[in-house]
Amino acid sequence: MKGNTKPLPQGYESRFVKYNKENQSEEVRRRMRPVISIGNQDFQSIRENQRFYVDKTALIKEWWENGDVVTLITRPRRFGKTLNMSMLEQFFSNQYAGRSDLFEGLSIWEEKSYRELQGSYPVISLSFAAVKGTTYAEARESIQQVLLDLYAKFEFLRQGDALNSREKEYFDYVEKDMSNSVAAMALHRLALCMNRYYGKKALIFLDEYDTPLQEAYVHGYWEELTSFMRSLFNAAFKTNPYLERGILTGITRVRKESIFSDLNNLEVVTTTSRKYETAFGFTEKEVAQALETFGMAGQMGQVKKWYDGFRFGGRDDIYNPWSITKYLDAGRLDSYWANTSSNSLVGKLIKEGTPGLKMAMEDLLEGKQIETAIDEEIVFDQLADSDAAVWSLLLASGYLKVMEAPEEGVGGIYSLALTNYEVEKMFRRMIQEWFQNASVRYNDFVKALLSDDVEYMNEFMNQIAFQTFSSFDVGKMPSDFAEPERFYHGFVLGLMVDLSDQYRITSNRESGFGRYDIVLEPLAAGRNAYVIEFKVRRPGKEKNLEETVWNARRQIEEKGYDAELTARGIPKERIRHYGFAFEGKRVLIG
Repeated sequence: MKGNTKPLPQGYESRFVKYNKENQSEEVRRRMRPVISIGNQDFQSIRENQRFYVDKTALIKEWWENGDVVTLITRPRRFGKTLNMSMLEQFFSNQYAGRSDLFEGLSIWEEKSYRELQGSYPVISLSFAAVKGTTYAEARESIQQVLLDLYAKFEFLRQGDALNSREKEYFDYVEKDMSNSVAAMALHRLALCMNRYYGKKALIFLDEYDTPLQEAYVHGYWEELTSFMRSLFNAAFKTNPYLERGILTGITRVRKESIFSDLNNLEVVTTTSRKYETAFGFTEKEVAQALETFGMAGQMGQVKKWYDGFRFGGRDDIYNPWSITKYLDAGRLDSYWANTSSNSLVGKLIKEGTPGLKMAMEDLLEGKQIETAIDEEIVFDQLADSDAAVWSLLLASGYLKVMEAPEEGVGGIYSLALTNYEVEKMFRRMIQEWFQNASVRYNDFVKALLSDDVEYMNEFMNQIAFQTFSSFDVGKMPSDFAEPERFYHGFVLGLMVDLSDQYRITSNRESGFGRYDIVLEPLAAGRNAYVIEFKVRRPGKEKNLEETVWNARRQIEEKGYDAELTARGIPKERIRHYGFAFEGKRVLIG
């Protein structure tokens, strides 16, 4: 039988071996891929457990060689600020002396002079990330708890003879019911004790310094908190002879007069600064390498569409690390970064903002750019009165990006756009949620529109206007703000976003002899098309809202707003005209 065995076809064995080699190679690559530790912001844990990590240790060298005494770095949330602060602490702190294993294989360890610097300084590291009280008393108590935890960590400094009796006694003053003056001097005095104990000045790293400030603005205790924090920061970072260097991180650059008065040694690095421009966030090259590592290189196009767009300094290829790591872990595109917090401050500012701000937001959602002045020193107490202050905050928070900056830099007009597709989806969802919080469902309006149920459309709009419009500052009279039709236009357009899979929705386009407000063109044959015109009643020219509705419908006819639809083959009998008339919170549709 053996002699009768037919030989294998030529090349069969080589194809078989190649197939197995390829499969084995892919299996090996899969096993060698690092595990993503979602939410892990501890550098030591990531390195010891060999978790996925993009090397940002070049920040250590850049910061140290810049030589700035106190540096404030602002970046949007979830951009690696906390992880970088953990990395800095564990590189410099003498509590981590001898931990070269944490840095071997990373770019900083290629610098021989920095190997000697590792673990050579006393470091005070703290975070205000959890300081989110709804009252000043709660916020103050949270900050004091952070200070208590620090003093407990360094209780050993009291041992031995390095500190005198009075310096040791200060540890007893830092207690739950400590006075403001004791709390304000706590970081200063701890640096003093470290200097006495180790014979070296201390480094102070403060992460998320502005979290309490944003909470104070939202909940109405701004003045009290800023007064307390001003004393704390000045003692720690200004009048502190025991400070070698310091770093603060946050989302915003708060105006100097608020908490940094007299702090003239502060180097501020904002999103438009060129310092540390690649230290926070992933570059496009780093994203491409990560996708390759996880066998997802073919998805770069979609990842770029969703998550590209952040701009720091001169780099316009920055991605949000949270979105990328979540995508690598889950394997599907979603609004990861936009869903990581309640966005309460952003929602409050837009919902309660001026009509002009809402009109500009409508333009942004349509893919347009807006032009505005920008002040990177955020003035929280001006947010309610200044659209420019709101745009400045949205830029600092990562929701907007600079498309064009003024040649002279500060003081000019910037062109801004939404950062990327993920941010656009977040804002559309936010607008929908405002309407969903009312006792009527926003999509009931859409159902009524498509079924020509004018009676319910009127009932819905008047009910939701009564419940919601007070938050949007519509004014009692049309003269209270410019172009009021655009405000209602944006309101109704927001109700229709879920129709995008059934209709081509356009607004403010030329058709016939004018510009229509909204047109819904069906994507499938046999459905009705809709032309909508908005008008605010002019008391001097129109007797009532019925006349305003009639004028809106007449404008559709006289201006020929059907022209674009009929040119696309939609018969006249399939085109519905609606006039929306408004007066304050009163609405009439016909």
